[in-house]
Amino acid sequence: MNLSLQPTVLSVAAAVLVMAAGIWISRISCKRNPRPLTFKLEILRLIILGSVCFLLFQPEWVIISEPKEKPKVSILEDRSGSMETQDVEITPQHVVTRASYVRELLKGHSTDSLKETHVVENAPFSVQPAPDSPDYALACTDLAKPLEEAIQSSDNLRAVVMFTDGSHNASSSVLTQAQRMRSRGIPLFIIPAGSSVPLPDLALQDVKAPTYGIIGETVQIPFTIKSTLGREIRATLTLSSKDTGKVVTRTVTIPAQGEVSDAVLWKIEKEGSETLELKLPIQPQERVRTNNTSSFSIAGRRESIKVLVIDTLPRWEYRFIRNALYRDPGVDVHTLLFHPGLKEMGEGPGYLVKFPEKMEELAQYDVIFIGDVGMGAKGLTQEQAKLLKGMVEQQASGIVFLPGYQGKQMELLQSELADLIPVTFLTNKPEGTTQAAPSPLILTPEGRGSLLTMLADTESENEEVWRNLPGFNWYAPVERPKAGTTVLAVHAADKNAYGRIPLIVTQSYGNGKVLFMGTDSAWRWRRGVEDKYHYRFWSQVARWMSYQRNMAAGERIRLIPNPERPRLGDTLTVTAMVSDKQGAPLQNGEVFLDITAPEGTTSRVQMENMDHTWGSFTASVKINRPGKWTLTASSSDQPDKAVILPIITMNETLEKIGQPINTALMEEMTSITRGRMVKAEEIQQLIREIKDLPVPPPMEKRILIWCHPYTLAALLVLLSLFWIGRKLNGTI
Repeated sequence: MNLSLQPTVLSVAAAVLVMAAGIWISRISCKRNPRPLTFKLEILRLIILGSVCFLLFQPEWVIISEPKEKPKVSILEDRSGSMETQDVEITPQHVVTRASYVRELLKGHSTDSLKETHVVENAPFSVQPAPDSPDYALACTDLAKPLEEAIQSSDNLRAVVMFTDGSHNASSSVLTQAQRMRSRGIPLFIIPAGSSVPLPDLALQDVKAPTYGIIGETVQIPFTIKSTLGREIRATLTLSSKDTGKVVTRTVTIPAQGEVSDAVLWKIEKEGSETLELKLPIQPQERVRTNNTSSFSIAGRRESIKVLVIDTLPRWEYRFIRNALYRDPGVDVHTLLFHPGLKEMGEGPGYLVKFPEKMEELAQYDVIFIGDVGMGAKGLTQEQAKLLKGMVEQQASGIVFLPGYQGKQMELLQSELADLIPVTFLTNKPEGTTQAAPSPLILTPEGRGSLLTMLADTESENEEVWRNLPGFNWYAPVERPKAGTTVLAVHAADKNAYGRIPLIVTQSYGNGKVLFMGTDSAWRWRRGVEDKYHYRFWSQVARWMSYQRNMAAGERIRLIPNPERPRLGDTLTVTAMVSDKQGAPLQNGEVFLDITAPEGTTSRVQMENMDHTWGSFTASVKINRPGKWTLTASSSDQPDKAVILPIITMNETLEKIGQPINTALMEEMTSITRGRMVKAEEIQQLIREIKDLPVPPPMEKRILIWCHPYTLAALLVLLSLFWIGRKLNGTI
């Protein structure tokens, strides 16, 4: 231990001047007031001035400690899930996993010679839990933690040797630990295990199946296939039911070293839950054969969709839509006709004599069709428009806009429904455009992949159907689609500055959905085929737009999860639409959500009231475990009417099998620490290098006296004593 000073010419000169001035002032004070206390105070003054002058030399207390133990070498062995990748080729016929390769290296290269002069510690890290463990999907590789533990384990760490594939998927910074090792003179040597190029593989990814479907209807199951093979593959996927044995196929072409996204169609034929398996055939050259299948469940339901159709004149489009929905056994349709030539509303089976007055009456409808209807006496009121907007935004209902040649829907732009319309209109041409020759609709790429426009059983047949559909002679005064919308079909010929005229456009709004149909001639699709395509289209529209409401469970409480099938790490947003005992939206009350995790632990949260008018509540759930979560919602109004919603979390592990080693990260780590990457055949040479490493300098610890808080505290105490003494001495 020793004291270190850093005097400069300026600090020495300042100290001499300060001390000379202090001595001169003390001498004068003693002459003026020759009391004993005065002499003591002046001594204290000189001590304070001397201390300040001493601090000008930046004194530091240096403690040097020699290591008391032999130098240590830490050997770190990566045992994470990615180390199970089988890509280390011993011979062309003998390929082993990375973990097995490391074990063979450790067994075949003795460190006995190193133990004569060093302490050698073997430390495995990132040990992968068993596949049936609840922590299996959460396990990850953290390269920073073992480096930190090695640094802290000894003050005489000479080197670190790491066997790894460089996979690091934790949140900690491994380069920060590398910087710490550099500052202490500890080199890092890495022996990589694995191949630097991806294994030949086909991986079935992102299978996003809906949780339920309507019996007799077709659902779409999207998927993505990623290929690391060196040639193009044409493969036929099979989607099969484990319950009934039914099988459908889908043939896709997968580019070499690329990926393809597609979807397979499945018709729901049975009520209740059905387990399906999507399987990609294994190619002979594939090394990883565990990622070619995906299993999931879809529940078949018998649903009655409630539809409200609002229009003015009973035009052909209105009549055929009403008939199509009326004849659908899964749809309960009501009609409201604002006929300009009648004093009263239209009457008859399924007709309403007035707009629903009570909120609970309006809230029962899943889908609302708004035809050539405006605002005013023979149309909607501002309050009714506001309620319809709330139905979509808060109650997850759907609205279909069906404009007509009267141009009445232009009046809706002056109401709250304007936000829901997914297109902008040409206000100088409210009546739209009439053309002598009929024009067809052309599907966009989004339309070709949408269930709404799927009029055939396969996509290739569907494009042929749309090419042959009868055209239309009138279309609405559409200028362009709004931002965030999806255009499914456009005019085959007419265009403007924004491109082809969009005529079938959808968008999500709040919890619900909106569809805009810019022609009124879909009824012509019946020509030569009767109801085949016309009925199918509007049936699919009704079911697509009511999906969120029908997915919600319970009668008094409807729960809507978003996303529907959450992944590990997602934040699940749960929306509850709650009704009171009379069936009206709950306005005064509390809603609680009980969350049961896969391991059985339960927690309760109070859901936030998003809209008092519509009884809309929301809560967020962090999905941090794979498996089955159970959400139970109950209200203070009816605590015995709880509703249960199961959520299946997709079991996707952070550890990936088949990925190439992360050479770039490993090279950066070794470069920072002044180490290097070591080949397997160089291990014995590495042992000799470590033995010949220079002895690290002794550990040095510096205590900065000149800026230490205790130094400041001592000066404050001395100054306080000096001030009190002068007060007692009568010099202040």
